[in-house]
Amino acid sequence: MPPEPSDLAPLVTGWFRTNARDLPWRRPGFPAWGTLVSEFMLQQTQVSRVIPRLEEWLGRWPTPADLAAEPPAEAVRAWGRLGYPRRALWLHAAATQIAERHDGIVPSDVDQLLALTGIGDYTARAVAVFAYGDRHPVVDTNTRRVIARAVRGQGEPGPPNAKADLPAMEALLPESRSEAAVFNAGLMEIGAVVCTARAPRCEECPLREVCAWRAAGYPAYDGPVKTKQKQFAGSDRQVRGIIMAELRSTHRSLRDEELRALWPDREQFDRALAGLVADRLAVCVDGGYALPHD
Repeated sequence: MPPEPSDLAPLVTGWFRTNARDLPWRRPGFPAWGTLVSEFMLQQTQVSRVIPRLEEWLGRWPTPADLAAEPPAEAVRAWGRLGYPRRALWLHAAATQIAERHDGIVPSDVDQLLALTGIGDYTARAVAVFAYGDRHPVVDTNTRRVIARAVRGQGEPGPPNAKADLPAMEALLPESRSEAAVFNAGLMEIGAVVCTARAPRCEECPLREVCAWRAAGYPAYDGPVKTKQKQFAGSDRQVRGIIMAELRSTHRSLRDEELRALWPDREQFDRALAGLVADRLAVCVDGGYALPHD
């Protein structure tokens, strides 16, 4: 039998209050803008890599208006090697929209957050919950894994599906706004540090006595799986990263021949560069290429 929602909440919130990692965005007084920036940076990026970059970013741009006043190139340059630099462009666009539409204040309303560039279901609800304490289900990869195992008795959650994932989390949330926020963070934390994908530490898990997957004897998962990302080495992503590093390193336009020297496979280089131009991470300037300036 799967556990009742009332069985999970006190186990999760009690464990989280004792075992939560000390992270900047969890500290009292951390601004909503900082929460939004951290959520952009944490997408597919390790916490240890995000923290120093987040501190630098907020030191330079403590408000959305501060970032909006700079050209997009500076956001991309400051993003450094966090990966997926389109996030920097989206964050700059969102900051501009916040400055223009919301008087420089990050909105708390989920629909208003969803209307900002680069913000989807997870980020909108994460900001509303963790920055403002509103009651919404917050679902990331870690949350989905814990629900799949503890509630459904499945070893893996399968591909993301907001129409199913959000109601599944909603059904588990405590009624209290404050407890719901802690529960959201706690379930996510359990998935990040205990109920991990490859090596779950079941004996340390606060849900071990009510976990449906454990009770069933850890059956192998045989359902649909999320598409795996291709290996980085030798991929177009690697070539894009090399080109972006070169563009970030200078404030002038780089000629085509300068950039072509960075990668031997001409066809792959052309494909990667064309992708950067299509994503507006590189723009044609004076017969060469540079980071975007508007």
